[in-house]
Amino acid sequence: MKNIEQIFKNNQQWVAEKLNVDKNYFKNLSKGQNPDILYIGCSDSRVSAEELMGIAPGDAFVHRNIANMVPNTDLSSMSVIDYAVLHLKVNHVVVCGHYYCGGVKAAMQSKDLGILNPWLRNIRDVYRTHRVELNAITDEEQRYKRLVELNVQEQCINVIKTAEVQRAYRNRGITVHGWVFDVHTGRLIDLKIDFPKVLENVMEIYRLK
Repeated sequence: MKNIEQIFKNNQQWVAEKLNVDKNYFKNLSKGQNPDILYIGCSDSRVSAEELMGIAPGDAFVHRNIANMVPNTDLSSMSVIDYAVLHLKVNHVVVCGHYYCGGVKAAMQSKDLGILNPWLRNIRDVYRTHRVELNAITDEEQRYKRLVELNVQEQCINVIKTAEVQRAYRNRGITVHGWVFDVHTGRLIDLKIDFPKVLENVMEIYRLK
């Protein structure tokens, strides 16, 4: 985007297109939001949440950060989960990673990356947890892609550990999903994570009474 002013022209065209279909589009949009999905994804500029899911404004509450992380010490992601689950009453929480993720790639390298170090350490902890499986993968690209998938799995577990999601699961059956977006093909992939099996040794410690 060489000309930033083009964005405003694009916006005017978008407004006109929406009003051409529904003259009350923005009036209705301003009345409030009632999304069914909380989407937690990566900040990567190639991965636009609404576009890749084919949904409209108002359909998903979106939180994005480097490598779609959900560390319990991050007040931003914890606040988003709290608001989406307790106040918006979403029925689905999606953690969506993507192949060729720069954050995951950086975490695989033994480099000092300054302020990024404490953030990327969360991904390195995922590698440490699954190092036996990952080190057995000889192809570097496949190991990289598998770490992307395992990072999604671990962030889903972090979502499930939260008190808000546990209560919502117990009271109204909220569902957590782990997805990966393949930038190379455009496909959205459901990792079909077997959460009951994955959480066997987790919930003994984290389950709320």
